[in-house]
Amino acid sequence: MNEIIEKKKELRKNVKKFLLSAAVITLVVTGFFLVKAYAAPVVTVDLGSGDASGSQFGILDALLTVVLLALAPSILIMMTSFTRIVIVLSFLRNALGTQQSPPNQVLVGLALFLTLFIMSPVLTQINETAYQPYRAEEITQQEAIERATVPLKEFMIRQIYTDDLNLFISISNEKTDSQITLTGEQEELLELDMQIVVPAFITSELKRAFSIGFLLFIPFLIIDMVVSSTLMSMGMVMLPPSTIALPFKIMTFVLVDGWGLLIGTLVSGFK
Repeated sequence: MNEIIEKKKELRKNVKKFLLSAAVITLVVTGFFLVKAYAAPVVTVDLGSGDASGSQFGILDALLTVVLLALAPSILIMMTSFTRIVIVLSFLRNALGTQQSPPNQVLVGLALFLTLFIMSPVLTQINETAYQPYRAEEITQQEAIERATVPLKEFMIRQIYTDDLNLFISISNEKTDSQITLTGEQEELLELDMQIVVPAFITSELKRAFSIGFLLFIPFLIIDMVVSSTLMSMGMVMLPPSTIALPFKIMTFVLVDGWGLLIGTLVSGFK
């Protein structure tokens, strides 16, 4: 009984010591931060409202920059050649049957650099007609945005199927109760809104990518059928045909310079 009482007393002493130490540490830390806060200089950030002289980075410019950075992945996927390239490369990997080789990082990296190569004329035109004049304060921000959309529209319109464009024009007519009629002139096509051009472009890109994927599967499917028939005729039913066909598919793809043919076809496919 005495031992229990002594343990309780010892526990109370330890608790008191802990609370006292915590209080001292809290006072020291608080005093340190108060001293730092008192001694620190006052720092203010003034984004300004953006004047015509361009000497300040206006708050509207900052908001526009943030919005562009947030929409960059969507712009890359929906308004460039990236979608077609990455889908075709995925179809190629599935047709070869190599599971995760090449890995996703390699396919996406290759698609990004091919997209940069294909879109370089468009980016150059945007830089010359929109960004540089805006930086030189020759045009306003709204005019720069309008000029920047023109090369993108020209690129996308060249890739759009007529049926897809007519589909989204008809949908837009039903929603807005208006009537959009086109004669096929370039000027009229460039006057279309992005809400019509972008979905029509991405739909056409998906059609082309799946068509290329179908053509990619045919030679590899023939190799699978030949290997499977050979194994069946030899009575090797328990041996998976894919195990034997995979080296032949890889060898055939390398011998015909498949990567060069595929990449050359993809790049030249963008008119």
